[in-house]
Amino acid sequence: MFQCKYFNSTLTPYNVKWEEECTGEETYDKSGPFALEMEGQLQFVSDAVLAFVHALRLMHRDKCAGLPGLCEEMNPNDGAELLRYLRKVKFVGLTGDEFEFDHLGDGPARYNVVHFKKTSIMPPRWEWVNVGQYNKSGLMLDWSQIRFNDRETGYSDRVPESECARPCGAGQAKSIMPDEKCCWTCMNCTQYQYLASEFECLDCPLGFLPHANKTGCYEIPATFLSADSYWAIGVITFACLGGCSTVLVVAVFIKNSETNVVKAAGRELSYVLLAGIFLCYAMTGVLLLKPCDIVCGVQMFGIGFCFALCYASLLTKTNRIARIFQAAKHTAQRPNFISPKSQLVICAGLVLVQMLIMILYMAYSPPISQFYYPSREENVLVCRSHLDASYMIAFTYPILLLIICTVYAVVTRKIPEAFNESQHIGFTMYTTCIIWLAFVPIFFSTATNIPLRITTLCASISLSGTVSLICIFAPKMYIILLRPERNVRQSLMAPKYLTNKTNTTSMNSQNSESSSHSNMPLKPATASRPELVVSLNNKPPSAVVMLKAETAEKEPSLKHMGSFSNVSHATVASDAISNDLSFSHDSLPSIDGESLDDVQL
Repeated sequence: MFQCKYFNSTLTPYNVKWEEECTGEETYDKSGPFALEMEGQLQFVSDAVLAFVHALRLMHRDKCAGLPGLCEEMNPNDGAELLRYLRKVKFVGLTGDEFEFDHLGDGPARYNVVHFKKTSIMPPRWEWVNVGQYNKSGLMLDWSQIRFNDRETGYSDRVPESECARPCGAGQAKSIMPDEKCCWTCMNCTQYQYLASEFECLDCPLGFLPHANKTGCYEIPATFLSADSYWAIGVITFACLGGCSTVLVVAVFIKNSETNVVKAAGRELSYVLLAGIFLCYAMTGVLLLKPCDIVCGVQMFGIGFCFALCYASLLTKTNRIARIFQAAKHTAQRPNFISPKSQLVICAGLVLVQMLIMILYMAYSPPISQFYYPSREENVLVCRSHLDASYMIAFTYPILLLIICTVYAVVTRKIPEAFNESQHIGFTMYTTCIIWLAFVPIFFSTATNIPLRITTLCASISLSGTVSLICIFAPKMYIILLRPERNVRQSLMAPKYLTNKTNTTSMNSQNSESSSHSNMPLKPATASRPELVVSLNNKPPSAVVMLKAETAEKEPSLKHMGSFSNVSHATVASDAISNDLSFSHDSLPSIDGESLDDVQL
């Protein structure tokens, strides 16, 4: 083109005929003798050539130590090593752009963005217009030069959407279409799901709810039936009143422990029964504590233990009364194991059975607290025993004691009125059975409502203790506090079983022996050698019994602080026994005053 050659350049077929050296100032122009229109891709060719030039220059510098020409280290050339130098080149090309290879060995991306648009309406003319470029800095467009075709308004500057699916919003997962890899539909996560990935929604675990943006789940705060909830206020108030009443009864009994009413009630077993009643009220507070493994264990053990104390003491009382009057039908000897110590041992043995049952069961199935989910939005902390029938294990043995005690109450229902504590115990058992018959269906029908189930359990336990407290101890408290004049030995005997001298003289003289005894004057219980004449329900004289008491001087044990004088002899007519008469004072065996103390009320 310029008809010259570079200085000291190697001769080639293309420059051999040119003698003039190029000055480097030569330029080309689109017009004139050196008119030339270059192709648009020429810059890529020049960049490729210059890349090899710079690579060879770097190699020559390292291997030839500045010597001109091709040295021995570069002849022949190593292609792999030349490639290593090619990756290092960096220069400015003919177009003024920097050139270098990236980490993948590719040249720089340089593209012109052209837009084919209508540049003239009349006459119509369409041209390719350069509207931007793309290089390593990114895409750069001249939006003022770009016009888009709008189906509604014709040409518009608004950028059209060029995608097959919109980006999914919060809480939406992409569902790829079967025949497409780049298009999808957006699906909403359900109420209790979170967005596990761009393409998947998963359910939150039980006890968790998804965040509002569905990015994850958070734990639902655990709730439990506490003492300040509206479910618990009523049962706590009732239990507090019952507990205070029990303490009052204990205080009155301790203060009046040497009076006839308290001794006749059987002080030792009464204190055991009061302890069981107080524990019944205390269990309400335990059931309303925050559940944990220890609290659950105390609940499981305590419920059965408090009932075992109550019903074991009541069973011991009724069993003693039944044995005393049953033995009177056959013998005048004192039954075995009716002393206070024996009664406490029997009661302790009955309670020990309940303790062993609970220890073995709790070792087999340890009580634990756990989370319960009545619905997806609730998280309730409860003891496991509230969710199944575990409490029935604790109730089984006390229910058995309750049934046996009820049977004894039925057996001893016809004993004399002066021995009416068995009647009070019987009424207690009947009422308690009704309470628990009502409790069982309520307990099992409230399986999904834990607060109601616990409240019902608390109310049933407190009611059971209240029935025992009122039916057994209210009559005694009435005498001690309001009618102290009746808290004496004579008032504890039923009046209809005592007759004076005029009653005894009216008996038929057919039984001469009975008549001779009836003519004796009736003396006070404190007199020397008193005699008590008892009439058996207006039976014939053959059914009359003379209870003859020895003097206190002969037997000092007769001074025991019981409500009756000691009975030394009891003679029951044979026809009275054969006719199966109702129990009366005359059917008592020969037992000391201490043995009678528990029987008289």
